[in-house]
Amino acid sequence: MEPLFLVVLCFASYAAGSVLFAMPICQLWHLPDPRAQGSRNPGATNVYRIGGWLPAIVTLALDAGKGWLPVWLAQQFQYSIYIQAIVALCAITGHMVPVFYRFQGGKGVATALGAGLAMAPATTLILAGVWAVAMWRWRISALASVLAVITGPIISAMIDPSTLPLFGLLAILIVVRHRNNLIRLAQNRETPL
Repeated sequence: MEPLFLVVLCFASYAAGSVLFAMPICQLWHLPDPRAQGSRNPGATNVYRIGGWLPAIVTLALDAGKGWLPVWLAQQFQYSIYIQAIVALCAITGHMVPVFYRFQGGKGVATALGAGLAMAPATTLILAGVWAVAMWRWRISALASVLAVITGPIISAMIDPSTLPLFGLLAILIVVRHRNNLIRLAQNRETPL
């Protein structure tokens, strides 16, 4: 039954990732659809743009939680670090290409944060620090996110090399998801918060 449970866990992780919490949070706060306002991204940063800190923090916590919970469950069943990484990637992919929203999702940063905190807390906290410093310096969430994720493989290689494949894949996925932001940055058109 263990392989069957792993398949179920991966599908459940993807399904959980496919729940874009920015949507119900904006409805709860009577805010506009985040896919039609601001950056049009259903994530915590855009929720902040249209609704302020409180709904943004709730969105961040819930989006991170859907990354953390599947990895924690995999740990409870004593799956290897590589299986945990697969489960994490299922949840993050769910956020990026959600089945419930016609495969049009967010950037995956908050969900990656939650998965990373469960799987590699020391590395993830350092990357959160990189994000915070970059955000303080430039006030551009996309730039802060890209700088943090491209630092991920370096930090993970130094602290826990077994997590390097996860952070390497995350760097690729999240940078690709930010490609339009990077184009706007190069053109000096990306709007700071």
